[in-house]
Amino acid sequence: MIVHPIPPLYNENSRILVLGSFPSVKSRESMFFYGHPQNRFWKVISAIFKSELPGSVEEKKELLLLNGVAVWDVIASCEIQGSSDTSIKEVVPNNLSVIMDNCNIRKIFVNGKTAERFYKKYTEPFISRKAIYLPSTSPANAAWSEQKLIEKWSIIKTYLNGGD
Repeated sequence: MIVHPIPPLYNENSRILVLGSFPSVKSRESMFFYGHPQNRFWKVISAIFKSELPGSVEEKKELLLLNGVAVWDVIASCEIQGSSDTSIKEVVPNNLSVIMDNCNIRKIFVNGKTAERFYKKYTEPFISRKAIYLPSTSPANAAWSEQKLIEKWSIIKTYLNGGD
């Protein structure tokens, strides 16, 4: 059993929440989300907010928090082989109340099919909030180009600007 080692990132200005499934080996090593250099999350987020690509963990935190984006993962602990989402079992979900009780989250997004599946199974029934699926930024999702991801992920700005 591996326990999620990264605390959620949010502040009182967070308006949207992006949930992955569980941190990859690289993310666990770097102690921050989307740590694999081939993951396109940071390129997509930078493009959406017209910001420079962040390098350090501090720059990544600043980019997200300045733009009202909270991040965490659906899973608190699980059995997993390396970074393989398909090997995930014995899931214990994260308790999202730490974020939901401390900021005005307008919309929840899930990054990829695995996050969506576990969110629907473990989280949605308890918090009664649907999440919007976004295609995974993982390098394993080769069907989606970086440009297509940017176009699809741009929906997050709608909810930052007061959309329902």
